[in-house]
Amino acid sequence: MTERLRRRLLDAHRPTLGTVFDCADAVAASFDGGTTTERERVVPPFRTVLREADALEALVGAWAESLSHAGYELPARPVAEPPYVVVTSVGVVLRATVSEGRLVATLRTFDVDPYERAGTLPEALTVEHRGR
Repeated sequence: MTERLRRRLLDAHRPTLGTVFDCADAVAASFDGGTTTERERVVPPFRTVLREADALEALVGAWAESLSHAGYELPARPVAEPPYVVVTSVGVVLRATVSEGRLVATLRTFDVDPYERAGTLPEALTVEHRGR
């Protein structure tokens, strides 16, 4: 189930995922020496750049389409807000609750301690089933 979702995201929505990495690159370019120890220099700017690039809406669409393609029905249309899409200090997390439990996709764009730009596709994308 999770590998099918991961493959769909990578195969059908790679440009959207690439935009997320472009946004992470823009944020990381502001770090002195390529790193920072301040979460505030990562999450709020990353969220802003993603929103300005319409990447959050595109991610919601990619996630919903991938879930549908994999045969899942969502109880409600996901939106580009928590709990469906969360911008974190490591990247973007997509969540969906389905009859089998919770599905979580993480697009890891930053390492922590110190924060620095990290991750490339396809390795940076993980999809997990987290039970009920």
